[in-house]
Amino acid sequence: MTSANRRTVLAALALAIIAIHAQAAEPAASQQGVRESAPVKVANRTVIHLHGPVMGYSAKERAAASMERIEQSLRAPNLPAISLEDMETGTRVLMGGNRVFTVLKIDADEDAGETPRLVAQEAVNRLATAIQERREQQTPRYLATAAGLAAGATLVYGLLFWLLARGSRWIRRRLSGAVANSEKLRVGGVHLLDTIHVLNFTRGIVTLVAWIVAVFLASGWLTFVLERFPYTRPWGEGLAGNLIDLLRQIAVAISDAMPGLVLVVIIMLLGRVLVRVGSTFFRRVEDGKVELSWIDPETARPTRRIFNCAVWVFALAMAYPYLPGAGTEAFKGLSVLVGVMVSIGGASVVGQAFSGLILMYLKSFRRGDYVRIGDSEGTVIELGTFTTRIRTGLGEEITLPNSNVMNATTKNYSRAFPGTGCVVDTTVTIGYSTPWRQVHAMLEEAARRTTDIAPTPEPFIRKTALSDYYIEYRLIVYTPAASPERRADVLNRLHANILDVFNEHNVQIMSPHYMMDPAQPQVVPKDQWYAAPASKQ
Repeated sequence: MTSANRRTVLAALALAIIAIHAQAAEPAASQQGVRESAPVKVANRTVIHLHGPVMGYSAKERAAASMERIEQSLRAPNLPAISLEDMETGTRVLMGGNRVFTVLKIDADEDAGETPRLVAQEAVNRLATAIQERREQQTPRYLATAAGLAAGATLVYGLLFWLLARGSRWIRRRLSGAVANSEKLRVGGVHLLDTIHVLNFTRGIVTLVAWIVAVFLASGWLTFVLERFPYTRPWGEGLAGNLIDLLRQIAVAISDAMPGLVLVVIIMLLGRVLVRVGSTFFRRVEDGKVELSWIDPETARPTRRIFNCAVWVFALAMAYPYLPGAGTEAFKGLSVLVGVMVSIGGASVVGQAFSGLILMYLKSFRRGDYVRIGDSEGTVIELGTFTTRIRTGLGEEITLPNSNVMNATTKNYSRAFPGTGCVVDTTVTIGYSTPWRQVHAMLEEAARRTTDIAPTPEPFIRKTALSDYYIEYRLIVYTPAASPERRADVLNRLHANILDVFNEHNVQIMSPHYMMDPAQPQVVPKDQWYAAPASKQ
């Protein structure tokens, strides 16, 4: 880098440092230039705001000295005359020829076109009003009249409030009958408006209007009562002014937001119409009234939910820019906060919902199927978006998160054969010394003795394993029993018959563990089947 370039860079850095110091000094200078302010009050009415410091006196000291001089002047038996006296530095306010305060240039806002004379004249007018009110609040007759007017206004306000409450209730009752006609508003057989929704909406509008009127009545009553008494009159005047200001701001805000709100309402109404039409269509598919190649009754319900969710998300995205305050930083920050909360806290919820939708579309099982999911076995009573509920043969209701169902092995015993009912299977292990044909015959005999086992399809046996010490036989039968309680009872009686048949033929069941061949087969003789306290009945 050449020396000229270095000098250029140093000069630029110096200018930047000077600019930074200048910017940092501006707030300090402005803070030093901030004027103190203190009100001069007479009979709770503000006459003027004096500023400071002036010649070592702060604004509070100037105001306190002015109020003390005004009080001294008012102690005179006659009402002192108020006058003005112009000076080179400002304008004096005199009472009975005595100075009470001086309006200086620091007390006037030159940017607003004020002068000490103009500010002093306005202060004189307020001072005269305050002195008059001070004398009124010291007059018992005036206070008694004011109290009577306030009491009368309170009674009138109470009566109007009672009439307003009675009137709003009467209007709501009349609307309940009139809203019944909203059921006639249909398009293509689809209800666009529900009676209960219209009724709640109209009742809400009536209640809102009643509360607005009640607030205005309360504000008018409070303003009137406060203005009756000299000491509280400034509060009443301020309340009336604030109410007018508030109404003006509300009117301006409503007029500015009205076009956007109209668009939002139109978008939401269109979204509602689409949701109602789509729900009616998918319900007809779900009921079997409409047949389509790309959707069946089992997947109509989750498809309807996805359609409704997509419509509302799209409607919200379209309506968002037209919401009042959507462009403000506060609204944007709130939107980001909600998005972060939903993304963090809703991860598991979204995963459960997607698992539920996948199960619905895979159609691995449906409501009423007898299934085994992991270690839980029973009849499916609900396949929801987030959970699957099954009822076991013991009457228990088990709720399984759909993510767990997706990760577990599912056996559907109701899909083996068409029609109602389900498959029942059981496993026994028999030693190699027993002929497998005999085992087959004994298991088939046990199945024939068990009621509620269908002869068709016929029971069948499979040799599922040739273990070290025994053969594993699996008996598969079909029962028309649909309820989990009956299936559990069928399996219970099948096990009892298997034990009886094997004991009759002196065949030892090797389950669950085999250690060594015993000296005698471990069977129960038939004459001991009903040993005490068992009974044949």
